[in-house]
Amino acid sequence: MKHVIALDVGGTGMKAALVGADGTLLHEARRATGRERGPEAVVESILEFAADLRALGRERYGESAAAAGVAVPGIVDAENGIAVYAANLGWRDVPMRELLSARLGGIPVALGHDVRTGGLAEGRIGAGRGADRFLFVPLGTGIAGAIGIGGRIEAGAHGYAGEIGHIVVRPGGPECGCGQRGCLETLASASAVTRAWAAAAGDPEADAADCAKAVASGDARALAVWGEAVGALADGLVTALTLLDPRTLIIGGGLAEAGETLFTPLRTAVKERVTFQRLPQIVPAALGDTAGCLGAGLLAWDLLATEVSA
Repeated sequence: MKHVIALDVGGTGMKAALVGADGTLLHEARRATGRERGPEAVVESILEFAADLRALGRERYGESAAAAGVAVPGIVDAENGIAVYAANLGWRDVPMRELLSARLGGIPVALGHDVRTGGLAEGRIGAGRGADRFLFVPLGTGIAGAIGIGGRIEAGAHGYAGEIGHIVVRPGGPECGCGQRGCLETLASASAVTRAWAAAAGDPEADAADCAKAVASGDARALAVWGEAVGALADGLVTALTLLDPRTLIIGGGLAEAGETLFTPLRTAVKERVTFQRLPQIVPAALGDTAGCLGAGLLAWDLLATEVSA
């Protein structure tokens, strides 16, 4: 059975799969990245994981994977197959495509940015299926974005397109790791809500999920924290939809797990802020933490299709 290898590399763990031509996950596995052992060890862990998957595919399906796709965090030069920089993993300028292809017997390898790769999957086979223009925004430790246009993800001229988390929505606000103040992700990410709720509740162990539960129960302090985050998020999203005019706005990440506790006030807040803009559908992501892996599989199949057509 023809299949590809898909790898989604995170800050602490890796998800991998063998993916069939119809997008079916034939086999799934997870491993730790082992980042505490240093960047070289992380790269070796990725290569070993991929090689083990290749061997499994050969044993189970009678043939080796036809290609591989890998999604990695940080700054990615997808065109040249280089993982440029990842703060969480400590690597710089890793020729990931070349290394993986060599370890996997010379098969073609596609490299992608984790959020854009997850966005590709959400847009093509998830919550954005059928939408010609969409914006995928995961609300996690930070806030990123993937711009979907005609079945592909727009990376931008330098690979930075979609960085909605660094739109300044509160000038002079909290300091951001990027060097600006008042960035969207300092106010509306899951980690920002966790910080604000821990302070408001006087409980250093409290997190964003606890805040969402308290909102649902009508807690006034939680409603205030949540309201600030939703307002900031709506401001950032309206800026994005003014520029991009998406048909569908897909919200994912940890904060989206709050369900309608997030989506009901968010839809209202965005609607209140638009004037001439057309209101997009605002929907929750559908693929959860498998999006990156599924997207990596799509990258691999797309690469094979490109090679055949060439």
